[in-house]
Amino acid sequence: MRAKRRKAVAPPDWSALVAPFTGPRGGLSRWLWNLRAGRIQKTLAVTVAASGLPLGFEMYLEHYKGSFGDIWMWSPILTSPLVSAAGLAGARSGAAARTVLPAVGALYAANGAIGTLTHLRGVHRKPGGFSEPTYNLVMGPPLLAPGSLVLVGAIAILAAVVGRER
Repeated sequence: MRAKRRKAVAPPDWSALVAPFTGPRGGLSRWLWNLRAGRIQKTLAVTVAASGLPLGFEMYLEHYKGSFGDIWMWSPILTSPLVSAAGLAGARSGAAARTVLPAVGALYAANGAIGTLTHLRGVHRKPGGFSEPTYNLVMGPPLLAPGSLVLVGAIAILAAVVGRER
């Protein structure tokens, strides 16, 4: 009886086993690889850092038009540089992204929530209140503007939860 001949077996494809540990080399493919794996901490921290100062400047201009009639109008303007600095620290250091950034982000989000309430109160105090929406919602304080602070604060808090890019 003749012995059966075995087929030649191809060597294992090591690149499929090694790829999850090394990832793509650079650019957009590397960023997408990190994003799919849930590692976007630096990206979120940079997003927070880039958002704080322009938001603070825009709020300064809007509150200037309101003559800073309430002392609390200064609060989002003062916390905007803090959130930008915390975002930069979080982009440079994983420890800062897990400690400082979410703490400052929570403060910023709370500032936005309080701002939404004070803007609601401002529209309500205008002559006619909410019964004159065509005038008071347009000419009064913008109701949804403080929500941008809540969103930036939420992004800062989320940066503490996700993984850091490789």
